[in-house]
Amino acid sequence: MNMRSIMRRFIQSIVLCAFVSLGAALLHAQSATPARPNIVLILTDDMGWADLGSYGAVDVRTPNLDALAAAGARFTDFYANGVLCTPTRAGLISGRYQQRYGVEVALSSPKPAGDAGLKASPYSLPALLRTSGYATALVGKWHLGYTPVHSPNAHGFDYFFGLKSGYHDFYTHRGRDGNPDLWENDQPVERTGYMTDLITAQSIKFVQEHAQQPFFIDVAYNAPHWPYQVPDRASASRDNAAHLMPSDSATSTRADYVAMVERVDQGVGEILRTLDSLGIAENTLVIFTNDNGGEWLANGGPLFNRKWTVWEGGIRVPTIVRWPGRIAPGLVTDQVGITMDLTATVLAASGTSVPAAARLEGVNLLPVLEGRAPEMSRTLFWRTDVGGQSQKAVRHGDWKLVVDGTHEFVFNVRTDLGERHDLANRRQDVARELRALLNAWERDVEAEAETKGGNPSSANR
Repeated sequence: MNMRSIMRRFIQSIVLCAFVSLGAALLHAQSATPARPNIVLILTDDMGWADLGSYGAVDVRTPNLDALAAAGARFTDFYANGVLCTPTRAGLISGRYQQRYGVEVALSSPKPAGDAGLKASPYSLPALLRTSGYATALVGKWHLGYTPVHSPNAHGFDYFFGLKSGYHDFYTHRGRDGNPDLWENDQPVERTGYMTDLITAQSIKFVQEHAQQPFFIDVAYNAPHWPYQVPDRASASRDNAAHLMPSDSATSTRADYVAMVERVDQGVGEILRTLDSLGIAENTLVIFTNDNGGEWLANGGPLFNRKWTVWEGGIRVPTIVRWPGRIAPGLVTDQVGITMDLTATVLAASGTSVPAAARLEGVNLLPVLEGRAPEMSRTLFWRTDVGGQSQKAVRHGDWKLVVDGTHEFVFNVRTDLGERHDLANRRQDVARELRALLNAWERDVEAEAETKGGNPSSANR
Protein backbone atom coordinates (compact mmCIF):
# COMPACT_ATOMS: atom_id res chain seq x y z
CA MET A 1 0.00 0.00 0.00
CA ASN A 2 1.48 3.34 -1.05
CA MET A 3 1.68 6.42 1.11
CA ARG A 4 -1.25 8.10 -0.71
CA SER A 5 -3.61 5.17 0.09
CA ILE A 6 -2.50 5.16 3.71
CA MET A 7 -3.23 8.88 4.06
CA ARG A 8 -6.63 8.53 2.36
CA ARG A 9 -7.69 5.78 4.76
CA PHE A 10 -6.37 7.75 7.70
CA ILE A 11 -8.43 10.79 6.71
CA GLN A 12 -11.54 8.63 6.14
CA SER A 13 -11.19 7.12 9.60
CA ILE A 14 -10.91 10.57 11.16
CA VAL A 15 -14.04 11.75 9.31
CA LEU A 16 -15.93 8.60 10.34
CA CYS A 17 -14.96 9.08 13.98
CA ALA A 18 -16.10 12.68 13.78
CA PHE A 19 -19.51 11.66 12.42
CA VAL A 20 -19.87 8.97 15.09
CA SER A 21 -18.96 11.45 17.82
CA LEU A 22 -21.37 14.04 16.42
CA GLY A 23 -24.16 11.46 16.26
CA ALA A 24 -23.51 10.38 19.83
CA ALA A 25 -23.52 14.00 20.98
CA LEU A 26 -26.82 14.68 19.23
CA LEU A 27 -28.33 11.51 20.70
CA HIS A 28 -27.16 12.53 24.16
CA ALA A 29 -28.57 16.02 23.69
CA GLN A 30 -31.91 14.59 22.63
CA SER A 31 -32.03 12.21 25.57
CA ALA A 32 -30.98 15.00 27.95
CA THR A 33 -33.73 17.33 26.71
CA PRO A 34 -36.76 16.83 28.96
CA ALA A 35 -40.11 16.12 27.40
CA ARG A 36 -42.66 18.90 27.44
CA PRO A 37 -44.19 18.90 30.91
CA ASN A 38 -47.66 17.76 31.75
CA ILE A 39 -49.63 20.44 33.57
CA VAL A 40 -52.15 19.90 36.35
CA LEU A 41 -53.89 23.10 37.44
CA ILE A 42 -56.04 22.66 40.54
CA LEU A 43 -58.56 25.42 41.24
CA THR A 44 -60.73 25.43 44.35
CA ASP A 45 -63.79 27.57 44.94
CA ASP A 46 -64.23 30.07 47.80
CA MET A 47 -61.45 28.70 49.99
CA GLY A 48 -60.13 31.02 52.68
CA TRP A 49 -56.52 32.21 52.49
CA ALA A 50 -55.69 30.56 55.83
CA ASP A 51 -57.54 27.26 55.30
CA LEU A 52 -54.47 25.15 54.53
CA GLY A 53 -51.97 23.91 57.09
CA SER A 54 -49.15 25.52 55.12
CA TYR A 55 -50.97 28.86 55.44
CA GLY A 56 -51.55 28.54 59.17
CA ALA A 57 -54.75 26.49 59.52
CA VAL A 58 -54.99 24.61 62.82
CA ASP A 59 -58.47 23.10 62.52
CA VAL A 60 -58.17 21.80 58.94
CA ARG A 61 -56.04 18.80 57.98
CA THR A 62 -54.57 19.24 54.51
CA PRO A 63 -51.53 16.90 54.42
CA ASN A 64 -51.48 16.53 50.64
CA LEU A 65 -51.59 20.22 49.79
CA ASP A 66 -49.11 20.91 52.58
CA ALA A 67 -46.76 18.30 51.08
CA LEU A 68 -47.21 19.95 47.70
CA ALA A 69 -46.13 23.26 49.22
CA ALA A 70 -43.12 21.62 50.91
CA ALA A 71 -42.05 20.19 47.55
CA GLY A 72 -42.44 23.43 45.64
CA ALA A 73 -43.14 27.13 46.04
CA ARG A 74 -45.77 28.78 48.23
CA PHE A 75 -46.90 32.34 47.45
CA THR A 76 -47.71 34.79 50.23
CA ASP A 77 -48.96 37.63 47.98
CA PHE A 78 -50.97 35.95 45.24
CA TYR A 79 -54.31 37.31 44.06
CA ALA A 80 -57.41 36.22 42.17
CA ASN A 81 -58.32 38.17 39.05
CA GLY A 82 -61.77 38.86 40.43
CA VAL A 83 -63.86 38.87 43.59
CA LEU A 84 -66.21 36.15 42.28
CA CYS A 85 -66.11 32.88 40.34
CA THR A 86 -66.82 33.94 36.76
CA PRO A 87 -64.46 36.93 36.54
CA THR A 88 -61.44 35.02 37.85
CA ARG A 89 -62.07 32.06 35.56
CA ALA A 90 -62.35 34.44 32.62
CA GLY A 91 -58.98 35.91 33.58
CA LEU A 92 -57.44 32.44 33.68
CA ILE A 93 -58.83 31.28 30.34
CA SER A 94 -58.07 34.54 28.50
CA GLY A 95 -54.83 35.48 30.26
CA ARG A 96 -56.12 39.05 30.43
CA TYR A 97 -58.23 41.32 32.58
CA GLN A 98 -61.78 39.98 32.32
CA GLN A 99 -63.18 43.51 32.14
CA ARG A 100 -61.92 43.65 28.56
CA TYR A 101 -64.62 41.12 27.69
CA GLY A 102 -67.41 42.67 29.73
CA VAL A 103 -67.20 39.83 32.25
CA GLU A 104 -67.10 41.43 35.68
CA VAL A 105 -69.59 39.62 37.91
CA ALA A 106 -70.81 36.04 38.26
CA LEU A 107 -73.12 34.51 35.67
CA SER A 108 -76.58 33.85 36.99
CA SER A 109 -78.36 30.53 36.47
CA PRO A 110 -78.86 29.34 32.87
CA LYS A 111 -82.25 30.82 32.03
CA PRO A 112 -81.63 34.40 33.24
CA ALA A 113 -78.07 34.34 31.89
CA GLY A 114 -79.22 33.36 28.40
CA ASP A 115 -76.33 33.54 25.95
CA ALA A 116 -74.06 35.60 28.20
CA GLY A 117 -70.56 34.38 28.92
CA LEU A 118 -66.96 34.52 27.79
CA LYS A 119 -66.71 34.42 24.02
CA ALA A 120 -64.49 31.69 22.60
CA SER A 121 -61.13 32.73 21.20
CA PRO A 122 -58.29 30.95 19.37
CA TYR A 123 -55.96 32.62 21.89
CA SER A 124 -57.47 31.13 25.03
CA LEU A 125 -55.23 29.06 27.29
CA PRO A 126 -56.70 25.66 26.31
CA ALA A 127 -56.91 26.60 22.62
CA LEU A 128 -53.24 27.60 22.46
CA LEU A 129 -52.17 24.47 24.33
CA ARG A 130 -54.24 22.24 22.07
CA THR A 131 -52.74 23.87 18.98
CA SER A 132 -49.34 23.22 20.54
CA GLY A 133 -50.02 19.49 20.77
CA TYR A 134 -51.43 19.15 24.28
CA ALA A 135 -54.44 17.06 25.21
CA THR A 136 -56.69 19.42 27.19
CA ALA A 137 -59.40 18.83 29.76
CA LEU A 138 -61.55 20.72 32.23
CA VAL A 139 -63.00 18.59 35.00
CA GLY A 140 -65.25 20.41 37.45
CA LYS A 141 -66.75 23.88 37.46
CA TRP A 142 -66.91 26.03 34.30
CA HIS A 143 -69.23 29.02 35.02
CA LEU A 144 -68.31 30.92 31.86
CA GLY A 145 -71.40 30.26 29.77
CA TYR A 146 -74.15 27.73 29.17
CA THR A 147 -74.66 27.62 25.41
CA PRO A 148 -72.50 25.45 23.11
CA VAL A 149 -70.68 28.51 21.75
CA HIS A 150 -69.61 29.39 25.28
CA SER A 151 -68.85 25.84 26.39
CA PRO A 152 -65.46 24.47 27.48
CA ASN A 153 -65.19 22.55 24.20
CA ALA A 154 -65.66 25.75 22.21
CA HIS A 155 -62.81 27.33 24.18
CA GLY A 156 -60.32 24.58 23.34
CA PHE A 157 -60.86 21.83 25.90
CA ASP A 158 -60.87 18.41 24.26
CA TYR A 159 -62.79 16.99 27.19
CA PHE A 160 -65.17 18.46 29.76
CA PHE A 161 -66.92 16.86 32.69
CA GLY A 162 -68.64 18.88 35.36
CA LEU A 163 -71.06 21.70 36.03
CA LYS A 164 -71.59 24.78 33.90
CA SER A 165 -73.24 26.87 36.60
CA GLY A 166 -71.76 28.48 39.69
CA TYR A 167 -72.98 25.89 42.16
CA HIS A 168 -75.20 22.88 42.54
CA ASP A 169 -76.20 20.25 45.06
CA PHE A 170 -73.16 18.03 45.69
CA TYR A 171 -75.35 14.90 45.68
CA THR A 172 -78.25 15.49 43.30
CA HIS A 173 -76.22 17.68 40.90
CA ARG A 174 -79.17 20.01 40.52
CA GLY A 175 -79.24 23.77 40.93
CA ARG A 176 -81.47 25.85 43.15
CA ASP A 177 -84.05 25.88 40.36
CA GLY A 178 -84.19 22.08 40.51
CA ASN A 179 -82.76 21.58 37.04
CA PRO A 180 -79.92 19.09 36.51
CA ASP A 181 -76.47 20.52 35.80
CA LEU A 182 -73.96 17.78 35.11
CA TRP A 183 -72.30 17.51 31.71
CA GLU A 184 -69.85 15.45 29.71
CA ASN A 185 -68.73 17.70 26.91
CA ASP A 186 -72.00 19.30 25.76
CA GLN A 187 -74.23 16.38 26.69
CA PRO A 188 -76.17 16.22 29.97
CA VAL A 189 -75.28 13.14 32.01
CA GLU A 190 -76.32 11.51 35.26
CA ARG A 191 -73.86 10.26 37.86
CA THR A 192 -74.21 9.05 41.41
CA GLY A 193 -71.79 10.35 43.97
CA TYR A 194 -70.42 13.32 45.86
CA MET A 195 -69.28 15.96 43.37
CA THR A 196 -65.78 16.38 44.80
CA ASP A 197 -65.20 12.64 44.44
CA LEU A 198 -66.57 12.61 40.89
CA ILE A 199 -64.17 15.40 39.91
CA THR A 200 -61.23 13.51 41.42
CA ALA A 201 -62.17 10.24 39.69
CA GLN A 202 -62.67 11.82 36.25
CA SER A 203 -59.42 13.76 36.59
CA ILE A 204 -57.51 10.58 37.38
CA LYS A 205 -59.13 8.83 34.44
CA PHE A 206 -58.03 11.58 32.05
CA VAL A 207 -54.47 11.52 33.40
CA GLN A 208 -54.26 7.76 33.03
CA GLU A 209 -55.58 7.87 29.47
CA HIS A 210 -53.12 10.60 28.40
CA ALA A 211 -50.01 9.71 30.36
CA GLN A 212 -48.08 9.00 27.15
CA GLN A 213 -48.54 12.48 25.69
CA PRO A 214 -48.31 16.02 27.00
CA PHE A 215 -51.57 16.97 28.71
CA PHE A 216 -53.13 19.93 30.47
CA ILE A 217 -55.96 19.43 32.91
CA ASP A 218 -57.85 22.10 34.82
CA VAL A 219 -59.16 20.34 37.92
CA ALA A 220 -61.81 22.85 39.00
CA TYR A 221 -63.30 21.69 42.29
CA ASN A 222 -66.57 23.45 43.16
CA ALA A 223 -65.79 22.92 46.85
CA PRO A 224 -65.81 24.46 49.37
CA HIS A 225 -68.41 26.72 47.70
CA TRP A 226 -71.86 26.46 49.25
CA PRO A 227 -74.12 24.56 49.71
CA TYR A 228 -72.04 23.35 52.66
CA GLN A 229 -72.75 19.65 52.25
CA VAL A 230 -70.37 17.24 53.89
CA PRO A 231 -69.12 14.11 52.12
CA ASP A 232 -70.48 10.65 52.89
CA ARG A 233 -73.81 11.98 54.08
CA ALA A 234 -76.34 12.36 51.28
CA SER A 235 -78.96 13.43 53.82
CA ALA A 236 -77.02 16.69 54.06
CA SER A 237 -78.52 17.73 50.72
CA ARG A 238 -80.51 20.87 51.49
CA ASP A 239 -83.06 22.87 49.56
CA ASN A 240 -81.57 22.38 46.10
CA ALA A 241 -78.28 24.15 46.80
CA ALA A 242 -79.58 27.00 48.95
CA HIS A 243 -77.10 29.46 50.42
CA LEU A 244 -77.48 29.44 54.18
CA MET A 245 -76.40 32.46 56.18
CA PRO A 246 -75.18 32.58 59.80
CA SER A 247 -78.56 33.94 60.94
CA ASP A 248 -80.60 31.19 59.26
CA SER A 249 -82.14 28.47 61.38
CA ALA A 250 -80.34 25.10 61.22
CA THR A 251 -77.51 26.84 59.41
CA SER A 252 -74.19 25.37 58.31
CA THR A 253 -71.15 25.05 60.57
CA ARG A 254 -67.40 25.49 60.35
CA ALA A 255 -67.17 21.70 60.77
CA ASP A 256 -69.20 21.24 57.56
CA TYR A 257 -66.85 23.54 55.69
CA VAL A 258 -63.74 21.85 57.10
CA ALA A 259 -65.01 18.44 55.98
CA MET A 260 -65.42 19.77 52.43
CA VAL A 261 -61.89 21.22 52.36
CA GLU A 262 -60.42 18.00 53.69
CA ARG A 263 -62.21 16.00 50.99
CA VAL A 264 -60.62 18.25 48.36
CA ASP A 265 -57.22 17.63 49.93
CA GLN A 266 -57.89 13.91 49.83
CA GLY A 267 -58.73 14.18 46.12
CA VAL A 268 -55.57 16.16 45.43
CA GLY A 269 -53.59 13.41 47.14
CA GLU A 270 -55.17 10.78 44.90
CA ILE A 271 -54.29 12.77 41.79
CA LEU A 272 -50.69 13.29 42.94
CA ARG A 273 -50.29 9.59 43.73
CA THR A 274 -51.59 8.79 40.25
CA LEU A 275 -48.81 10.93 38.76
CA ASP A 276 -46.31 9.02 40.91
CA SER A 277 -47.66 5.59 39.96
CA LEU A 278 -47.50 6.45 36.26
CA GLY A 279 -43.91 7.66 36.60
CA ILE A 280 -44.72 11.14 35.29
CA ALA A 281 -44.62 13.25 38.46
CA GLU A 282 -41.07 14.45 37.79
CA ASN A 283 -42.16 15.92 34.48
CA THR A 284 -45.44 17.44 35.64
CA LEU A 285 -46.00 21.05 36.64
CA VAL A 286 -48.65 21.12 39.38
CA ILE A 287 -50.34 24.39 40.32
CA PHE A 288 -52.85 24.91 43.10
CA THR A 289 -54.85 28.13 43.53
CA ASN A 290 -58.31 29.46 44.43
CA ASP A 291 -60.79 31.67 42.57
CA ASN A 292 -61.47 34.39 45.19
CA GLY A 293 -61.64 34.96 48.93
CA GLY A 294 -63.65 32.76 51.24
CA GLU A 295 -67.25 33.03 52.37
CA TRP A 296 -68.43 33.40 55.98
CA LEU A 297 -67.37 29.90 57.08
CA ALA A 298 -63.88 30.29 55.66
CA ASN A 299 -60.80 31.48 57.52
CA GLY A 300 -59.04 34.45 55.95
CA GLY A 301 -56.51 34.70 58.76
CA PRO A 302 -55.33 38.28 59.20
CA LEU A 303 -56.97 39.42 55.95
CA PHE A 304 -59.91 41.81 56.12
CA ASN A 305 -63.34 41.12 54.59
CA ARG A 306 -64.46 38.29 52.30
CA LYS A 307 -65.41 37.18 48.83
CA TRP A 308 -67.29 39.82 46.78
CA THR A 309 -64.92 42.58 47.89
CA VAL A 310 -61.62 44.07 46.70
CA TRP A 311 -60.26 44.04 50.25
CA GLU A 312 -57.46 41.53 50.81
CA GLY A 313 -59.85 38.94 52.23
CA GLY A 314 -61.80 39.00 48.98
CA ILE A 315 -58.95 38.67 46.50
CA ARG A 316 -55.76 37.26 48.12
CA VAL A 317 -55.65 33.48 47.65
CA PRO A 318 -53.43 30.52 48.58
CA THR A 319 -51.24 29.47 45.65
CA ILE A 320 -48.67 26.67 45.33
CA VAL A 321 -46.49 25.65 42.37
CA ARG A 322 -44.46 22.43 42.15
CA TRP A 323 -42.12 21.43 39.32
CA PRO A 324 -39.47 18.91 40.40
CA GLY A 325 -35.97 19.81 39.29
CA ARG A 326 -37.02 23.29 38.26
CA ILE A 327 -38.40 24.87 41.43
CA ALA A 328 -36.55 24.37 44.70
CA PRO A 329 -38.61 22.62 47.38
CA GLY A 330 -39.77 24.63 50.36
CA LEU A 331 -39.60 27.98 48.60
CA VAL A 332 -41.75 30.72 50.12
CA THR A 333 -42.00 33.73 47.84
CA ASP A 334 -43.33 37.24 48.38
CA GLN A 335 -43.56 37.73 44.63
CA VAL A 336 -46.87 39.43 43.87
CA GLY A 337 -48.92 37.44 41.37
CA ILE A 338 -52.42 37.16 39.93
CA THR A 339 -54.48 34.43 38.27
CA MET A 340 -53.66 35.49 34.70
CA ASP A 341 -49.95 35.09 35.53
CA LEU A 342 -50.63 31.36 35.74
CA THR A 343 -51.84 31.49 32.13
CA ALA A 344 -48.57 33.02 30.95
CA THR A 345 -46.54 30.68 33.17
CA VAL A 346 -48.24 27.54 31.84
CA LEU A 347 -47.79 28.62 28.23
CA ALA A 348 -44.10 29.37 28.85
CA ALA A 349 -43.49 26.08 30.65
CA SER A 350 -45.13 24.14 27.81
CA GLY A 351 -43.05 25.88 25.14
CA THR A 352 -46.22 27.06 23.44
CA SER A 353 -45.84 29.78 20.85
CA VAL A 354 -48.08 32.68 21.81
CA PRO A 355 -49.16 34.99 18.97
CA ALA A 356 -48.87 38.71 19.61
CA ALA A 357 -52.61 38.92 18.98
CA ALA A 358 -53.20 37.05 22.24
CA ARG A 359 -52.02 40.19 24.10
CA LEU A 360 -51.48 38.36 27.37
CA GLU A 361 -51.42 40.61 30.42
CA GLY A 362 -50.14 38.06 32.91
CA VAL A 363 -46.41 37.49 33.31
CA ASN A 364 -44.37 34.29 33.33
CA LEU A 365 -43.37 33.64 36.94
CA LEU A 366 -40.92 30.82 36.23
CA PRO A 367 -37.76 32.98 36.12
CA VAL A 368 -38.50 34.16 39.66
CA LEU A 369 -39.53 30.72 40.93
CA GLU A 370 -36.44 29.10 39.43
CA GLY A 371 -34.13 31.72 40.91
CA ARG A 372 -33.08 33.07 37.50
CA ALA A 373 -34.53 36.52 38.14
CA PRO A 374 -35.24 38.68 41.20
CA GLU A 375 -38.76 39.36 42.40
CA MET A 376 -40.43 42.03 40.29
CA SER A 377 -42.67 44.91 41.27
CA ARG A 378 -46.25 44.62 40.00
CA THR A 379 -49.22 46.91 39.41
CA LEU A 380 -52.56 45.07 39.57
CA PHE A 381 -56.18 46.23 39.34
CA TRP A 382 -59.60 45.05 40.51
CA ARG A 383 -63.13 46.33 40.05
CA THR A 384 -66.58 45.08 40.96
CA ASP A 385 -70.13 46.39 41.22
CA VAL A 386 -71.93 43.45 42.78
CA GLY A 387 -75.32 44.35 44.17
CA GLY A 388 -74.77 47.97 43.27
CA GLN A 389 -71.82 48.26 45.67
CA SER A 390 -69.00 49.80 43.68
CA GLN A 391 -65.47 48.85 44.73
CA LYS A 392 -62.13 49.31 43.00
CA ALA A 393 -58.54 48.71 43.98
CA VAL A 394 -55.00 48.94 42.68
CA ARG A 395 -51.86 47.44 44.18
CA HIS A 396 -48.65 49.15 43.08
CA GLY A 397 -45.57 47.69 44.71
CA ASP A 398 -46.35 47.49 48.43
CA TRP A 399 -49.05 50.17 48.26
CA LYS A 400 -52.75 49.59 47.76
CA LEU A 401 -55.56 52.03 47.11
CA VAL A 402 -59.08 50.81 47.94
CA VAL A 403 -62.05 52.77 46.60
CA ASP A 404 -65.11 51.54 48.48
CA GLY A 405 -68.15 53.53 47.45
CA THR A 406 -67.22 57.15 48.06
CA HIS A 407 -64.32 56.37 50.40
CA GLU A 408 -60.65 56.08 49.45
CA PHE A 409 -58.24 54.15 51.67
CA VAL A 410 -54.46 53.84 51.42
CA PHE A 411 -52.57 50.87 52.86
CA ASN A 412 -49.08 49.46 52.81
CA VAL A 413 -50.12 45.82 52.46
CA ARG A 414 -46.61 44.56 52.96
CA THR A 415 -46.54 45.82 56.56
CA ASP A 416 -50.31 46.01 57.14
CA LEU A 417 -51.65 42.72 55.83
CA GLY A 418 -55.00 43.19 57.57
CA GLU A 419 -55.63 46.67 56.10
CA ARG A 420 -56.20 48.12 59.55
CA HIS A 421 -54.10 51.28 59.30
CA ASP A 422 -55.49 53.66 56.72
CA LEU A 423 -52.79 56.10 55.63
CA ALA A 424 -54.97 58.27 53.40
CA ASN A 425 -54.61 61.23 55.75
CA ARG A 426 -50.80 61.10 55.53
CA ARG A 427 -49.97 59.70 52.10
CA GLN A 428 -52.05 61.76 49.71
CA ASP A 429 -49.13 61.47 47.29
CA VAL A 430 -49.67 57.72 47.13
CA ALA A 431 -53.42 58.19 46.77
CA ARG A 432 -52.98 60.57 43.83
CA GLU A 433 -50.45 58.32 42.08
CA LEU A 434 -52.51 55.16 42.46
CA ARG A 435 -55.82 56.83 41.58
CA ALA A 436 -54.29 58.07 38.33
CA LEU A 437 -53.14 54.52 37.53
CA LEU A 438 -56.60 53.15 38.32
CA ASN A 439 -58.38 55.75 36.20
CA ALA A 440 -56.11 55.09 33.21
CA TRP A 441 -56.67 51.33 33.53
CA GLU A 442 -60.44 51.76 33.66
CA ARG A 443 -60.45 53.89 30.52
CA ASP A 444 -58.34 51.30 28.74
CA VAL A 445 -60.39 48.20 29.60
CA GLU A 446 -63.70 49.95 28.99
CA ALA A 447 -62.61 51.13 25.56
CA GLU A 448 -61.64 47.60 24.56
CA ALA A 449 -64.83 46.08 25.98
CA GLU A 450 -66.88 48.50 23.89
CA THR A 451 -65.06 47.55 20.69
CA LYS A 452 -65.71 43.87 21.41
CA GLY A 453 -69.33 44.37 22.29
CA GLY A 454 -68.75 42.74 25.65
CA ASN A 455 -71.81 41.49 27.48
CA PRO A 456 -71.52 42.14 31.22
CA SER A 457 -72.76 39.06 33.02
CA SER A 458 -75.47 39.34 35.63
CA ALA A 459 -74.76 38.84 39.31
CA ASN A 460 -76.01 35.95 41.35
CA ARG A 461 -75.49 35.48 45.03
